[in-house]
Amino acid sequence: MDNLLSIVTFLPALAALILAIFLRGNDEAAQRNAKYMALIATSASFLLSLFILAGFDANNTGFQFVEEHDWLMGLQYKMGVDGISVLFVMLTTFLMPITILACWDVKLRVKEYMIAFLLLETLMLGVFCALDIVLFYLFFEAGLIPMFLIIGIWGGANRIYASFKFFLYTFFGSVLMLVAMIAMYVDAGSTDIPTLLAHNFGSESFSVLGIHIVGGMQTLLWLAFFASFAVKMPMWPVHTWLPDAHVQAPTAGSVVLAAILLKMGGYGFLRFSLPMFPLASELFAPMVLWLSAIAIVYTSLVALAQSDMKKLIAYSSVAHMGYVTAGIFSMNQQGLDGAIFQMISHGFISGALFLCVGVIYDRMHTREIDAYGGLVNRMPVYALIFLLFTMANVGLPGTSGFVGEFLTLMGVFQANTWVAAIAATGVVLSAAYGLWLYRRVVMGDLIKESLKSITDMTTRERAIFAPLVVMTILLGVYPSLVTDITGPSVEALISQFDTALIDAGDTTAVVQN
Repeated sequence: MDNLLSIVTFLPALAALILAIFLRGNDEAAQRNAKYMALIATSASFLLSLFILAGFDANNTGFQFVEEHDWLMGLQYKMGVDGISVLFVMLTTFLMPITILACWDVKLRVKEYMIAFLLLETLMLGVFCALDIVLFYLFFEAGLIPMFLIIGIWGGANRIYASFKFFLYTFFGSVLMLVAMIAMYVDAGSTDIPTLLAHNFGSESFSVLGIHIVGGMQTLLWLAFFASFAVKMPMWPVHTWLPDAHVQAPTAGSVVLAAILLKMGGYGFLRFSLPMFPLASELFAPMVLWLSAIAIVYTSLVALAQSDMKKLIAYSSVAHMGYVTAGIFSMNQQGLDGAIFQMISHGFISGALFLCVGVIYDRMHTREIDAYGGLVNRMPVYALIFLLFTMANVGLPGTSGFVGEFLTLMGVFQANTWVAAIAATGVVLSAAYGLWLYRRVVMGDLIKESLKSITDMTTRERAIFAPLVVMTILLGVYPSLVTDITGPSVEALISQFDTALIDAGDTTAVVQN
């Protein structure tokens, strides 16, 4: 089908436009229609994306389903996917119908709420499909707006502070990336990503205002992109916006934020930093590896000290993103495969954990851990599902969480054994805070009077979790569903990376790989 990527990407935005123009009123019928329109649009986008996956040739390491049209002032509208990006498209389209179902009980400004999520899906898909840096930047930055509104309008008591902190952190980081993109256009004469991937950005050292820049232009470009992607992931120490955003965001907002939006930073490293600036990536790899190790240990310890369930899971997400950045900058096959797998797996697991918090928050209207205890006595189905995703988050063999962490640590071990040893302690710490949370909330006697009338999960809630359970277990026992698709593209990326280092006369990283 021609223009399949564009159809999948812009179908949710079309539904949002229809809602904005034609849906009137705020009565119960209008609210129901808005929800059904959003569910149908996101489900249709997912079903159409299956045709992309079915027609994707994993052995072809180039971009597929490419669309190219003249656009604005000589710029090109260009879309396409490769083995690295196609699974992020699938992750996004898979999770959005689940997210819409998860916010089915929302009562405040339902039409606007659905429009925000539909626009957000289009913008997230655009990030993973864009093959022009201007188009990429527009999608990347515009995605801030719907999430800013979701947190700021439908969030918790401190939502204004959290929404502005989220917006300012991520926006200011991206301003430097915009400057870098302009410099890339001036140097390469193109905004086309495949062209830029083949372009050799200068690596000759020079001095500016008495400061010696090792790695030349590549170093400056790498640092500018790093400022944006590190905040987006987020990496330690620029992670402080994430716990506030998660705590204040509505449940559906937390799911999208953790499961998809955080992955844009990792995708950016894979699409831009490594292939376009290989010498700078090799130069800064030790720094990123140590930052990742610190993030894993530090945020895991901070998670142990939390009294709010959402904040604990938010810090857990930062720790797991530490594995991702460590895997990416180990710059070998296992590390990169593991990083991509970890991002896909984390999308299912973290999204499910925030949904687990949402289930009991909808009933008790508190996220304080001390407010719960003994839920297994009243909510056995919930207890079982919460246990599965807690174990997956810990990295229990047989779940997708284990595969991602194992592959990543294998790759990091080849790059730096000390970083791998420190990062491995994160597995123990994740078990500590994960099991501590589960024991406090679910196990024990049902003592608190307020919990004695709490009800187990509804049919709708079970339907929401069912596909997440299936994917978490399926990828845990059959990880080649992911690695068979990503493997050839990752191998091509590493080969390109090594060739660039050899051409520059730097064989250190090549020997390591």
